[in-house]
Amino acid sequence: MSFRFDVITLFPELVDSVVKSGIPRRAVEQNAIELHCWNPRDYTTDKHRTVDGRPYGGGPGMVMKADCLLDTVKAVKQHSTAKVIYLSPQGKPLTQSAVQRFAQQENLILLCGRYEGIDERVIDIAVDEEWSIGDYVLSGGELAAMIVIDVLSRLLPNVLGHEDSAEQDSFTDGLLDCPHYTRPERVENLGIPDVLKSGNHAEIAKWRRQQALGRTKQRRPDLLQKLELSEEDKKLLSDYLKSSSNEERED
Repeated sequence: MSFRFDVITLFPELVDSVVKSGIPRRAVEQNAIELHCWNPRDYTTDKHRTVDGRPYGGGPGMVMKADCLLDTVKAVKQHSTAKVIYLSPQGKPLTQSAVQRFAQQENLILLCGRYEGIDERVIDIAVDEEWSIGDYVLSGGELAAMIVIDVLSRLLPNVLGHEDSAEQDSFTDGLLDCPHYTRPERVENLGIPDVLKSGNHAEIAKWRRQQALGRTKQRRPDLLQKLELSEEDKKLLSDYLKSSSNEERED
């Protein structure tokens, strides 16, 4: 059974483009996902197909109207029993663990706002969860929806070329990813860590874990604060930080 995405958007051609290449395209070709776009303009009742109006109380910009959005949601619900996810800057920060939870379902309805946002009553009546991809403002929710589709596609069985690829991605275990290298062995004056050439898989795994811990501590300490590290992890991290400090002194 494929994972079904229903995306409510004023720009279906933009959202459709996400499955034209890369991992999402492979997921479609393997029948792992299917994408359906729904345009609220198709659920308007006036000759101009109006989807927005001036905000009550005044102010700049326009607000997406409740009637056409709610009618669109009702139409989608005839084909899907999924939760309605509204993508907006006011939502909870989207995380890998949240997307992993989405992947345990069979479908998602993604609602893309435009202009100054959508009528709040749509959120009250029809939206189940509100998520944000970051603390910045996009022109609309389409790019956020495309991100959700891409991220979730990677988690579905047999979509990636190697079954362990998704498990080793950044954030899967709450940490940033370790460094990666490929041939040639030297690039300009830079080589690769000797441990990666040793063939000792236990030591390689230990090095990768240490690098992930160290990078997370240096670049995203907020992530590390959420984790309960084992004694082995604490030692790996301590050794990493001591080594980094020594390298800085030598420089």
